[in-house]
Amino acid sequence: MTAPSQHASSIHCESLTVRYPGDFLALTDVSLEIPSGEILSLVGPSGCGKTTLLRLIAGLESPTAGSVVAQPAIRGELGEIAFVFQQPTLLSWRSALQNVALPLELLAKQPMARPLGRRERLQAAERALVSVGLKDAMHKYPRQLSGGMKMRVSIARALVTNPRVLLLDEPFAALDEMLRDQLGEMLLELWREQRFTAVMVTHNISESVLLSHRIAILDGGQLKETFENPLSWPRGEMMRATTEFGEFYRHVSSTLRKV
Repeated sequence: MTAPSQHASSIHCESLTVRYPGDFLALTDVSLEIPSGEILSLVGPSGCGKTTLLRLIAGLESPTAGSVVAQPAIRGELGEIAFVFQQPTLLSWRSALQNVALPLELLAKQPMARPLGRRERLQAAERALVSVGLKDAMHKYPRQLSGGMKMRVSIARALVTNPRVLLLDEPFAALDEMLRDQLGEMLLELWREQRFTAVMVTHNISESVLLSHRIAILDGGQLKETFENPLSWPRGEMMRATTEFGEFYRHVSSTLRKV
């Protein structure tokens, strides 16, 4: 495990239960500790509660019972938590640069925020786009970008506020295997630079093994198992060919088949 990040927040989930109308239990008594600077993957079958848990951490939903506590506390209005959805959700009438600058524009309107001028906002957006390899696409519009480029813009937009916590809901699911591998490596490089806490929902076991410090398996709204990832750091695509990677992959896969 890497040293704790001085910037990131730890997340403490205590006895989380979510009951929807019709008496449907999306989550039942889920408790989970996510240390500062950790990358945690949430895996499990569709409908098991992964995205519900992610939305609770984001503050997009409230639990029926239980609590989510971050330390240091996350002030959502100050951009200290960021969410990357399955689809890039870019504004078609804004360039890549303008899309990435949008969170900073919104933050500038918050009473507690330190206001950034237009030039500072655009400079920060430029740096974020450079960090995801889109220096030459800053002034292109979403219609001019490939699917992978759109997702890079979405990630840059999430990171432009330098968040304590990054939440990702299957961000690479719609991409081909080679491209999702490239973006996975990019995400690791961004994490090495910024050391945010990250929680990622994925159905891809290989992705979770390569990118995560720990893997949590959910099923039927319950936390079934949490694995410490034994693979060494730094990580890269070549690690997929190692015996250690294969052994841990098989261990996670066999556990998933049993839930």
